[in-house]
Amino acid sequence: MTFKELGLSEKVLKAVTAAGYTEPTPIQAQAIPEVLARRDVMGIAQTGTGKTAAFTLPMISLSEKGRARARMPRTLILEPTRELAAQVEENFEKYAVNHKLSVALLIGGVSFEDQMRKLDRGADVLIATPGRLLDLFERGRILMTGVEILVIDEADRMLDMGFIPDIERIVKMVPFTRQTLFFSATMPPEIERLADQFLQNPVQVQVAAAATTAKTVEQKLVKAPKKDQDKRAKLRDVIDSQDNISNAIIFCNRKKDVATLHRSLMKRNYSVGSLHGDMDQTSRMKTLAGFRDNEIKFLVASDVAARGLDIPDVSHVFNFDVPIHAEDYVHRIGRCGRAGRDGWAFSLVTPADDRYLDAILKLTGDDLEWFNGEPVEADKPDTDGKPTRQRRASSAKSADKTEDKSASQAEKKPRRTRSSRKHEEPQDAVPQVEKTTAKKAEKPAEEKRRNNRKRGRDEDQDNGKTPKGMGDHMPAFLMQSTRDKG
Repeated sequence: MTFKELGLSEKVLKAVTAAGYTEPTPIQAQAIPEVLARRDVMGIAQTGTGKTAAFTLPMISLSEKGRARARMPRTLILEPTRELAAQVEENFEKYAVNHKLSVALLIGGVSFEDQMRKLDRGADVLIATPGRLLDLFERGRILMTGVEILVIDEADRMLDMGFIPDIERIVKMVPFTRQTLFFSATMPPEIERLADQFLQNPVQVQVAAAATTAKTVEQKLVKAPKKDQDKRAKLRDVIDSQDNISNAIIFCNRKKDVATLHRSLMKRNYSVGSLHGDMDQTSRMKTLAGFRDNEIKFLVASDVAARGLDIPDVSHVFNFDVPIHAEDYVHRIGRCGRAGRDGWAFSLVTPADDRYLDAILKLTGDDLEWFNGEPVEADKPDTDGKPTRQRRASSAKSADKTEDKSASQAEKKPRRTRSSRKHEEPQDAVPQVEKTTAKKAEKPAEEKRRNNRKRGRDEDQDNGKTPKGMGDHMPAFLMQSTRDKG
């Protein structure tokens, strides 16, 4: 099948040919005709399958007729992150080169004034993150009544980032007669509920099972120590063992770990950059541009780089931390092996990551192999119900050490603890109660008097001569005579 058979306009076909594409991907082949027919579409596909072009190409064809009005966009595309929104804008610039469509980008970290000027001139396509869109709407700078096509991209990522209440609010602002395109890499129950709420008799397009990984990516697990310094050394060993790295993304779960690992790699002269949510937009775009242009070989990033970034030359993904959410693993390794290329994904696993690894294996159904090492043994409950974290013993050597240790302990006098003394039998034949009584009887008299003085009851010292009342002292005012006033 060719793009011409999908029903796209001649101007769009020329732009696609100029971009070097000849055949549509499966998601594009199934979704584009349905979008052109003005049907609601629910698309499910793994990352790197061309989902962005699956809705941008037909939207450009449908937008050829009509004219944008001030502050009233004709189409609205919602993205979870600034990077994804900027990437969609790049797709429109590439495929709408033969059109006079105006595109406005509303994202955080950019001046309000520049964005509002574009809206005031009229925008055929509005690409926005939910927060900035609602901010401008509340300021009265944008109207949603002219939206004809609504695209909700990376819906599962929206769910993870807590944007669903904002999405529900935005959907109520746009006309009920709109066309809705709903795309997601995974389809958890919450997303299914939203799809039923937002879409009208949708066509479901699914080119891969939900939460499946690309078959072109070779996945390996790496046994890693828990200590951060040793774990970073292990990562460098794995990186140095690969001689076919063109570009690689290293994922961390926390932003502070991104900064720490970035400094560590820079100190050892690796070509490395960093990307996380606390960076300003200018720095984020500069880092991504350097990574795309091969000025940076390694990109240390949080999950902000796990979704939708189109960097075709990424050959390797290293999970410095096993992701807490199993779905994030699918998106992370989807950054490599794109467009049919080969990719390699390595995940460093510590003993504390057992439950996260189990969730990933259950979600993907993949049987992952270990790289140059034995698997980390899972946490097992002890006989008293308390968890113990033990590594698998290395047979005879470990057994010899245990035996020697037991022999040396037997020669030493056992050290009794308070709890053990509590339960031990007395060594002599005197009962415990009698021993306690004898000890009390042997208590020195001086110590007893000292304790009594502390309590204010030193009876031995005053010999019963403690004065009652005021004793022999009589105050003078009591000695004065009184007159009879009767």
